[in-house]
Amino acid sequence: MGSSIALFVDGDNISPCFSEEIKAFARQLGRLDVVRVYGGAHPASGWMEAAGFRFIHAGPGKNGADILLSIDAIEACQVNEIRAFVIATSDGDFSHLAYRLRERGCEVYGLGEDKAPILFRAACTEFSTVASKGSATPENPTIQQRSSPTKLDEKIRAMIAIHSKKGSGMRISELAPKMHSLHGVKISSHVERTWRAYLLKRPELYQLDPRGPEAKVRFVPQGFDN
Repeated sequence: MGSSIALFVDGDNISPCFSEEIKAFARQLGRLDVVRVYGGAHPASGWMEAAGFRFIHAGPGKNGADILLSIDAIEACQVNEIRAFVIATSDGDFSHLAYRLRERGCEVYGLGEDKAPILFRAACTEFSTVASKGSATPENPTIQQRSSPTKLDEKIRAMIAIHSKKGSGMRISELAPKMHSLHGVKISSHVERTWRAYLLKRPELYQLDPRGPEAKVRFVPQGFDN
């Protein structure tokens, strides 16, 4: 069986037109054991008809959905011992929740629109966007421009080599803290904003596992040949 995944959707912030794409994204990570969408006093919300989602009505209070979502996510971590979460929102206020879950050893995969603030993106283990027409931004575009190794790529290769055992690769989630600690690199300051997005744009330099808490990256030796 795959890893247990909890999917929490901020129904007051993200459109139900993304429901199938959000679910498909989460299923890439493992077994979906918790699938909930939280909404306020909006009985006509399309999320109430979204197949496969449990709609949690948070009442008329201000920020009720945000508060209830956060409480349930922490409970899922502490009581149910779930260690991988997908939080679908473009609301920067969920940065606090993402940081708290990660401090407790969880993986947090943010999913939102382009308007999602850097604060929330940086708080997640990884962040991905949904396209304006309701489909997640593809991970493997068919047309790729060949990338020559930069000084950053040389540092990444060295880091992978240090932490790879018998060529198995290095966990992608470990890149951020180690590259920042050793080289002062913050991927959120780059155009790609996440390590997975950066690595995927350079398929001639890196090979990645499918999404998941244990996903690893390996460098392609031929890509670094001069």
